[in-house]
Amino acid sequence: MTDSVHDMGGMDGFGKVEPEPDEPVFHAPWEARVLAMNRAMGYAGAWNIDMSRAAQERLPPQDYLAASYYQRWQLAMEYNVVTHGIASADELAAGHALHPPKELKRKLTLDVVQGGMTRGSYGRPTNTPARFAPGDRVRAKNIHPKTHTRLPRYVRGHVGVVERLHGCHVFPDTAAIDRGENPQWLYTVVFESRELWGDDADPTIKISVDAFEPYLEPA
Repeated sequence: MTDSVHDMGGMDGFGKVEPEPDEPVFHAPWEARVLAMNRAMGYAGAWNIDMSRAAQERLPPQDYLAASYYQRWQLAMEYNVVTHGIASADELAAGHALHPPKELKRKLTLDVVQGGMTRGSYGRPTNTPARFAPGDRVRAKNIHPKTHTRLPRYVRGHVGVVERLHGCHVFPDTAAIDRGENPQWLYTVVFESRELWGDDADPTIKISVDAFEPYLEPA
């Protein structure tokens, strides 16, 4: 999460979350097509999930806030196909190919698609010992990256307690900018509500955040 409008955790002024009764899976047929196209590009190796998230974070605030869930997916996909050289802006405007196609990493064979239907694991082996253990007090670093991160802005600079160690996983911060998996230890860190929101917060509420080791320092 870069320091952009999409990182809305803890922000005021957007009203209550109102669940939609009997909400359908898709509100219009085009939403299903956007989902299918985005998944297909992932299966073909065009980009990874962190690149997809990062592309949504690049949307201008007025576009991000005005767009629906799948409109954000669509806009991010348009950005990625141009950025990765899969299609050009003039081809998107024309609605058809104008230039020779770029070869993707994988062809969409039946085996590739079926394999994509099973959620893969982002866990990775490591020879590096974990720096923290359950019960340790840690501080979330007050970072302000210009690219993708999974550390929410509202916990940065605050102290919590490690509750659980999840093993080593692909590091989204580097995967999103095509700098490799760079596996890192992943922890669940629990924060007291008053640590995050001040003395007026409900003292019975605690907030759990999954945080990678580079986000944390001893408290």
